[in-house]
Amino acid sequence: MKFIIGKKQEMTQLWKNDKVVAVTLVKAEPNVVVQVKNDATDGYSALQMGFGVRKEKNIKKPQLGHMKGLGSFAKLREFRIEGVEAKKGDKVSVDTFQEGDIIQVTANSKGKGFQGVVKRHGFSGQIKTHGTKDQVRMPGSIGAKGPAHVFKGTRMGGRMGGKQITTSNLEIIKVDSENNILYIKGAVPGAINGLVMIKGKGDLKFATDAIAVEEKVEEKAEEAVEEKVEDASTSSAQGVKEEAKTEEAPKVEENIEEVVIEAGKKIEEEASK
Repeated sequence: MKFIIGKKQEMTQLWKNDKVVAVTLVKAEPNVVVQVKNDATDGYSALQMGFGVRKEKNIKKPQLGHMKGLGSFAKLREFRIEGVEAKKGDKVSVDTFQEGDIIQVTANSKGKGFQGVVKRHGFSGQIKTHGTKDQVRMPGSIGAKGPAHVFKGTRMGGRMGGKQITTSNLEIIKVDSENNILYIKGAVPGAINGLVMIKGKGDLKFATDAIAVEEKVEEKAEEAVEEKVEDASTSSAQGVKEEAKTEEAPKVEENIEEVVIEAGKKIEEEASK
């Protein structure tokens, strides 16, 4: 399972295959692993992730000690996960998701205050004729006479919204790695700047892994460049040696001719004596 924490942004439209798709933007800055929980010490496997920034003066000392060396995070959330090797300080970015991934989004819905049964539960209300005056939006009977009490769960007026909601089968339309934004098809629960937890199927990728891969690629590229430079230098050195040999050859021939002439002159002088 892969996951990330983000903030809900505005809704907009994108073109996909000659069709307009309504999308919700979620800004997900890189999440940091604050704590790794396992069965041996905590009784369950999970990763505690830190998200956002908060002033240190507004964070209690135990929490600051818990996040020491990692940052002053605004939110901490846990994700139950097994079989993932992670360590404290690892980062998860939007690159862990891809276009076309099916996800589920968990967030707190908008709070709408105290509402009646018509808005809260969709009751149709009473008829508007035959003497009905102030009972149009009333719930009507709330139970039979026999039990003489109201059963638990009876739909009545009350506080609406402000609860945790999970919406499933949402699709990621686009991943903007530069701006850390996910474009999610359809509506996402919650208000703008509300905290959003995104989960999906697949392997969780850490930013450290991506950096390590990039470093390996760079190392291999550097090694290849060095090998090419060495080959070029050796070939150029051999070429210089061959050029030197070709330049020295006529000089050696001239020296041999001079030596032969001098030897002939010495022989003639001795013979005349």
